Amino acid sequence: MKKRISTVIALLCLAGGVMAQSIDDGLKNLYYGKYAAAKADFEKVIASRPNEERAHYYLGMAELGLENKTGAAAAFQKGLTAVPNSPLLTAGMGRIDLISGDAAGARQKFDAANTATKGKNGDVARAIADANTEIKGGDKQLALKVMETLLNNEGLKKKDQYIATAADYIELGDAYRYLGGENGGKAIAAYEKALELDAKNAEAVMKQGHVNYNAKLLEQTVAEYAKATQLDPNYAPAFYELYQFYYTPRPRQFSLAKAKEYLQKYLTVSDQGDRVKNEYYLASIMYYDKDYDAAIDKAKGLMPQANDAYKLKLDRLITLAYLTKGDSLNAQKTFDTYVQRIGKDKMELPDLKLGSDVYSRLKSSDSATMAQNSAKSLEYLERYATSDTVKDLDRYEEVAKAFQQARIFAKAADWYQKYADLKVEKKEKPAAVDLYNVGINYYLASAGTTTDTSILAKSVAAFSKLATEYPDLTTGHYWQGMANAAKDVEAKSGVALPYFEKYISMAEGDPAKNKAGLIKAYTYLMVYYYNKDDKTNMQKYMDKLAPLDPASEPLKQIKDVMASKNSAPRAGR
Repeated sequence: MKKRISTVIALLCLAGGVMAQSIDDGLKNLYYGKYAAAKADFEKVIASRPNEERAHYYLGMAELGLENKTGAAAAFQKGLTAVPNSPLLTAGMGRIDLISGDAAGARQKFDAANTATKGKNGDVARAIADANTEIKGGDKQLALKVMETLLNNEGLKKKDQYIATAADYIELGDAYRYLGGENGGKAIAAYEKALELDAKNAEAVMKQGHVNYNAKLLEQTVAEYAKATQLDPNYAPAFYELYQFYYTPRPRQFSLAKAKEYLQKYLTVSDQGDRVKNEYYLASIMYYDKDYDAAIDKAKGLMPQANDAYKLKLDRLITLAYLTKGDSLNAQKTFDTYVQRIGKDKMELPDLKLGSDVYSRLKSSDSATMAQNSAKSLEYLERYATSDTVKDLDRYEEVAKAFQQARIFAKAADWYQKYADLKVEKKEKPAAVDLYNVGINYYLASAGTTTDTSILAKSVAAFSKLATEYPDLTTGHYWQGMANAAKDVEAKSGVALPYFEKYISMAEGDPAKNKAGLIKAYTYLMVYYYNKDDKTNMQKYMDKLAPLDPASEPLKQIKDVMASKNSAPRAGR
């Protein structure tokens, strides 16, 4: 966030060196994630120079770093009182609007700030872009446009050209990164440009790691985060990212030992003045060490000193500690109190996942209560998967599996379909098992209804896609037959005939492996030809079925009927 010192500011430094140094110190502390120290720096500037708009703005940003939205809004508003119509502080208030969910009000302020500076003020452009990338509901395209306008000097006289900083290119990289998809390469290039201007900029390296993480390149992610810590051993945010990486419960990530290691390193270089945050992380270490009672006691002891944001974090930690130690009733009690306080509509992603976990663990001898708990758990899990603008394949699959485990097959199939569609959206081809999961869950759901034929039709469509996309696998052809046979349970229309015939042609090469499927296919075709009174084909499939399933009841019934017909006296004798 450092900015080139202009000649005017340099002259001011001669008369007010303390003020200038404090702003520089404050920006440095913001960079290192030391928000309490930055807050103190900017308050000193404002005390000596009440009209210093940048001090008011970055004080607000320090308050937001401390998760004090009210304090941030007050800082921006106080700045506007001192410097009316300040574009930078107007952008700050736009950020507050965006945090509060007022996207229209935010956009109006961002446009006014950008227009007033003609898009050529670095602090203002970064303020607008950062708000729109970092905050849910922000306009990512606006962030990109603002940064591209700032950095585009085409057609401008040399004196009017903007001289870019590393912070500008980092913000440009953020805009590309949040847009996602094929913009990842452009984000990396922007961060590289920042490093050309500031070779020791650990933030740029760390954010290259973010791009790799979004691309699921986990080894490269860790390498970039580690590189950032080596480039600048005091850069706390990179240690924090390593801690978060290893604490995330996903394959190839989770490592409790490494999470603890990097959290302790983070605490060593973090802001020592931010007591509540540091004590909260110490409580987290107690939780990692499975000292759940100590973690609960420390978290409860911090409550009176914590602001609203940290009270929520502490409630989550207490709930999680109760849950992990096996006290699901106290976990539910803490969680429900927490939800009542913040409101169900304001729950964040961690809250929704935690709610799902809490209600999935509750046990009761009453079946109605268990059903209610299961429904709540699944409701929270669905919201968890859909509440984030960044669609996540792992979350979608987790929801699908949960519904399947709960035997709510239609919902499971819907989520497996969303999972497959999201793969396509992310330019990945759905695997055969993805399409099978869609089809089989719709198939199982159709067994519970005799009125909704659309469910079975969805099963047929999924298996048809499986057979088309993976024609060399028997699975799609067999289940096309099974799903169509479910529409023809008496084997009279023959709708399943071509699919079973295709399956048989592929499966007969290994009858031992495909025994169960061949029995189903042979049985359907045998009964179909019996209904058609086609004795030749009927006998063909009787002969195929008998060695595999000599105790087959349909085979026995048809043999009995045929024997009865053959032994009956002919008419006229």
